[in-house]
Amino acid sequence: MNITLNNGVTMPAIGLGVFQTPPEVTTDAVATALQTGYRHIDTAAAYANEREVGEGIRRSGIDRSEIFIETKVWISDYGYEETLHAFDKSAAKLGVEQLDLFILHQPLSTDFEKSIAAYKALEKLLADGLVRAIGVSNFMPQHLSALREQTTVVPAVNQVELHPYFTQPEVQSANRDLGILTQAWSPIGGITSYRGDHAKSTFNDPAILSIAEQHGKSAAQVMLRWQLQLGHSVIPKSVRAERIAENFDVFDFELTAREMAALAALDTGVRGGPDPDSITLAAFGREIPEA
Repeated sequence: MNITLNNGVTMPAIGLGVFQTPPEVTTDAVATALQTGYRHIDTAAAYANEREVGEGIRRSGIDRSEIFIETKVWISDYGYEETLHAFDKSAAKLGVEQLDLFILHQPLSTDFEKSIAAYKALEKLLADGLVRAIGVSNFMPQHLSALREQTTVVPAVNQVELHPYFTQPEVQSANRDLGILTQAWSPIGGITSYRGDHAKSTFNDPAILSIAEQHGKSAAQVMLRWQLQLGHSVIPKSVRAERIAENFDVFDFELTAREMAALAALDTGVRGGPDPDSITLAAFGREIPEA
């Protein structure tokens, strides 16, 4: 299943995420996903596993032209020239000449001029054909509005935390109004199982499990199907072959309107990840190594 971005580029709706995946297991996870049928891999400079993602792609035996590679610029590399160089670092680590999607990892609201300069560098890379699409991550409506006032190209994607316990309707609406694809990180609410109230997570929620039972599917598969029917892109992460396969097996059933509404009604309004405005260079700046 592919989604057409606002610039006409097509992107597989499901990708493998590798956030918090240790480098030593990343290569196998990526190769396994590609052999399972995935054709989209999402990584980031800050994950410190781009090199291993590239190795997994090569090891899979799947031709590069068939694989959609997405990565992100970390805040330490914001700025026009710095972001142009961030592309060089990421492309070299991945072992590719062109990226399919290159996005800003955080809005860096405390120094938004740096974010603007970074995004203008993405526009340059897009114009030069070094990337096929550009976008952002963790941008709230006010960040999107400020970005649009000072840049030319509408982001193709905004990757944000989004799962049944945190649906971000305002962000979804802002993305829709601007023609930006909503891409969900933690799309099955994995963050709810390792942060907050450990006794209750999306994986053991009775409402989700009830819907899963109706379809003979897992809670994770139901949540991924919900996202896809909303028109979102999803990047579930796992290093286990059986989970990687399970997360991809979501195209043979459909949720009813009532089930879709029941999942949306689980929203708690509680963010699992950090508030984007809390991401500052002082607290989160780190050097991204050269290739």
